[in-house]
Amino acid sequence: MQKYFTPFALFFLILALLLFILSACTNWLLLWVMIPFLRGRLLDLPNARSSHCQPTPRGGGVSFVLVASTVSALASIGIIGSASVAPALILAPLIALPLALVGFLDDFYNLPASWRYAAQIVTALVVILVSPLFTTSLYQLPLCLLLIVAVTAVINFINFTDGLDGLVASCMVTAIISASHFLTISLPVWSLVGALFGFLVWNWSPAKIFMGDVGSTFLGAVFALLVLQATTWSDSLALLLVAAPLLGDACLCVLRRFFTGQCVFEAHRLHLFQRLHQAGWSHARVSSLYIFATAVLSIALLLGGLPWVISLAVLEVFIGFWLDQRVAVPFVELSSK
Repeated sequence: MQKYFTPFALFFLILALLLFILSACTNWLLLWVMIPFLRGRLLDLPNARSSHCQPTPRGGGVSFVLVASTVSALASIGIIGSASVAPALILAPLIALPLALVGFLDDFYNLPASWRYAAQIVTALVVILVSPLFTTSLYQLPLCLLLIVAVTAVINFINFTDGLDGLVASCMVTAIISASHFLTISLPVWSLVGALFGFLVWNWSPAKIFMGDVGSTFLGAVFALLVLQATTWSDSLALLLVAAPLLGDACLCVLRRFFTGQCVFEAHRLHLFQRLHQAGWSHARVSSLYIFATAVLSIALLLGGLPWVISLAVLEVFIGFWLDQRVAVPFVELSSK
């Protein structure tokens, strides 16, 4: 890291801060206008698998998608200046935008799963091709296939964990900011972080709006892109592990359901965060636990790099196992319902 700020770097920092504040305010205002519209057209009604009790509009993620994509478009054509960063970091929201559009249509029309996954594969392929860790050659084909599976898994896992007030938005803010440890984060990404803060004002418990697939898949794609923009595989893995509280919960739940003979594509309430809520924890308490766990890994990345992140991620897995066994409603009990 640089030990001093050049005048240009200081100017960029001030610009990023102003854009952060402007994006937060703009997103808050957008949602203030959008919520009545979405309440009449895209209302999420509680059912047996829901974690909320009141009808709540979803699709609110379209607000931060629009804010970040607009800044990305302006930055890409030079209207908004940016530091010397990789073009992929400037274009990150635009790269994830088609997937967000598919998610928005899915929120309204429940698109076939094959359509959604096809959009994820195309997005994943673009994310991989713009990564400095990947070179296009025949020998890289197995790696490409593996990364497509990994990127689409991240997108889906972030989508799966969008089930409690403020959970995904706050954890993604923390994880995205962590990328600044080894990446010069572009103005569009800082704009996204600011917009997420504006979104959280409405999404924190008790939530006035949910982000829906349009927001969760978009965040998953942007985060996957940031992970693969690292210049070394160790940095990439370290950043990925910062999101372990969300990704680990989703991954372990999928594996657990698979090995107990359940259909992993059916909706359920078997994630640890859901079972903690069913055990009596409030939305805010569960979300705060996951935010704290993500923040601990973020600090570990800053102070000690990959070894610290791995060590603390393993510790958090054991804590999660203890919560699973001693606090949460048992997995087996809910699986039988």
